[in-house]
Amino acid sequence: MITVAEVIVDVAAYPVDRPFDYLVPAEMTNIMECGSRVKVPFGPRNVLGFVVALKNDTDVPLEKIKPITQILDIEPVLTGEMLQLAKWLKNETICYEIDALQVMLPSALRAKYEKVITLQTDVEHLPSSLKEWFEKSERVYLKQFEKNNLLPDIKKALKEKMVSLENVVQQKGKVKEVRKVRICPERETLTEIFNNISKRAKKQKLLVEWMFNHVGEIMEPDIIYKELNTSSQVLQAVIELGAASFIQQEVYRDPFTKDVKKTDFLNLTDEQSTALYKITDAMNRKQPETFLLHGITGSGKTEVYLQAIAKCLEEGKEAIVLVPEISLTPQMTERFRSRFGELVAVMHSGLSVGEKYDEWRKVHQGKVKVVVGARSAIFAPFENVGIIILDEEHESTYKQEDSPRYHARDVAIWRSNYHSCPVILGSATPSLESFARSKKKVYTLLTLKERALKQSLPTVQVVDMRDELKQGNRSMFSQQLVESIRIRLERKEQIVLFLNRRGYSAFVLCRDCGTVLQCENCDISLTYHRSNEKCKCHYCGYEIHVPKTCPQCQSDHIRFFGTGTQKVEEEIAKLFPEARVLRMDVDTTKTKGSHEQLLQAFGDGEADILLGTQMIAKGLDYPNITLVGVLSADTSLHLPDFRAAEKTFQLLTQVSGRAGRHSKPGEVVIQTYTPEHYAIELAKSQEYEPFYEREMHMRHQAGYPPYYYLALIQISHHDVMMAAEYAGKAADWLRSKLSFNISIIGPTTAGISRLQNRYRYQCLIKYKIEPNLIPTLLQLIKLYRSDWIKKGIILTVDLDPTMI
Repeated sequence: MITVAEVIVDVAAYPVDRPFDYLVPAEMTNIMECGSRVKVPFGPRNVLGFVVALKNDTDVPLEKIKPITQILDIEPVLTGEMLQLAKWLKNETICYEIDALQVMLPSALRAKYEKVITLQTDVEHLPSSLKEWFEKSERVYLKQFEKNNLLPDIKKALKEKMVSLENVVQQKGKVKEVRKVRICPERETLTEIFNNISKRAKKQKLLVEWMFNHVGEIMEPDIIYKELNTSSQVLQAVIELGAASFIQQEVYRDPFTKDVKKTDFLNLTDEQSTALYKITDAMNRKQPETFLLHGITGSGKTEVYLQAIAKCLEEGKEAIVLVPEISLTPQMTERFRSRFGELVAVMHSGLSVGEKYDEWRKVHQGKVKVVVGARSAIFAPFENVGIIILDEEHESTYKQEDSPRYHARDVAIWRSNYHSCPVILGSATPSLESFARSKKKVYTLLTLKERALKQSLPTVQVVDMRDELKQGNRSMFSQQLVESIRIRLERKEQIVLFLNRRGYSAFVLCRDCGTVLQCENCDISLTYHRSNEKCKCHYCGYEIHVPKTCPQCQSDHIRFFGTGTQKVEEEIAKLFPEARVLRMDVDTTKTKGSHEQLLQAFGDGEADILLGTQMIAKGLDYPNITLVGVLSADTSLHLPDFRAAEKTFQLLTQVSGRAGRHSKPGEVVIQTYTPEHYAIELAKSQEYEPFYEREMHMRHQAGYPPYYYLALIQISHHDVMMAAEYAGKAADWLRSKLSFNISIIGPTTAGISRLQNRYRYQCLIKYKIEPNLIPTLLQLIKLYRSDWIKKGIILTVDLDPTMI
């Protein structure tokens, strides 16, 4: 009986986006399973592949089927659920199946391809330049020859068949091992060794004598050195006598930087109890129900999550909790670990490759029951999921911007249907799409209208910065905010200042000729960073030193415009020299664990003011924060984005919710040049439903989601004319294939018309019901991959884009 494996190979290309048949060698038939990674010959090289099916027959002639080279996993890394989910992702997001499979695994399990040169003759026959390399080993990595400019010599040796070239597939991640000491398990052996040691070797005798009380134990060498005040030389001598041995023991890397105290469950309010009852009832009925938990800031949504998870764990099931930002993970993880201890794993991009790998292995091996993490944690390989939670469900970070362009909410709902378990979408400011679905009873709405400790919401004051200018105040701080900060500093209370722009200034401009410093790769102005006197592009990383004179007219009237977090920090130092300030933005949180350290320092009272970008707007819960200042509410309001008002309302409501969460009353000062805008007016009173009604009316008039679905087709090329031409071709082709119920806008230039030296054009498809859309888009992609791609065109399709 022959066994054939269907394998998806690690080659992201249209012609190979399907399973290929490979023979399973006899020695592998008993261990081969679906979901395992294998090495397979593909063309002239070996590549990684995923086994997606096993069968006993094939339509391909047997003599044409190649055998699998190697099996990489004795236990499959992907479950049957994940293989099904990959097929769903492929269709829903229009991506390659290999991309869908890869996104489910930590980067440590993705393949690293290395080219290796293998010797095929005697070393003497080689040119002198290559001899020394092959005298040490018959296999040498090609990059060694690249470094030493020996590629021409290697090419010649390859032609003459003195050496051969092969691709080696390696795994990026390694299991971490530590060296430990295993003490001899036989007491008689230890006695014999003790008797044979010279009386002069007192420390050796003392060590062997101590070992009598630890027969067969495994321990770290440092413990032995500490307990007996001895050295590594003494231990080495005793090991050589046979009293113990060194062993390598596998350990998990610990991503947690501090211990947590165990906490008890809190008493729930009536609203929380009602919400929890409905969620646990769905669990008991094994119902894949989606709940929208709409609770004002400070209403105790997290406690509802914790108690729902406790019920889930009682039933022997597992829980997945998603948070939108790494900055929220430390606080959230701490809360979950304080309840569930060692049963919690954490997954987010702030971990090292090794830590991600170890956390994933803990989940895969069933060592933990709760995963807390960012977007990719939705793929945690649990096999008995009891509940899935998306905190701050409105956040755009839940949408992946690269292929596969999935939304974590959609994947969560798919997995909930698979496991027949509930999903909780929690937010004080739900996305309009989610709230609209709850109104239509697609989701079940659960509401928390009161704060958990019955505290009142903070008082909110909106300051019109136009009046401040009229009064001659050109500072970025209004008189109202300065006075409020001064009062808090006197009372030894803490302040959060929010500005959604990092850097020192928004742009650098010449006052004589009006030139703005631009990125040479992108159509966007550079941001000035004072700390290293550089101007940076936040899209491609291009940076230059700040010029002394204008590059166009050589004038020295170069000035910095706009306000960034670095500039605000400097201004605070002038106004309040006694204030201790912590700045939290992308620049100050680059290093590992920096989010946690900054928040820990602020929580411990080591700073009076926390200044930051949107990473401080959500999730912070400190009793001593009594003032929140929003320096410019207009930053996100006037973006060319149909969701601008919604994002502004959400951000202002969220950041306001950081104040007065405990016994001390809170105050919020919002500075703006457009105080009459409904997003700002309604954020002031934290009135979500009136905002929802007003914004839905605007969306209905303009024909945007939730009333319509969107699909974004983007074309890019190094030549602007080629990009425009093929964007036009794509739009015309779509118009000829799709029905009249669909509206196709464009092609137009993208919001950022040039990025990384590629010009970008796009067209937007608006539709309500169009069964023919996905097949048509697949045909367009087929046309692009068979012809347009050869001309250097890049085409991307994004269904349900977050930015247009």
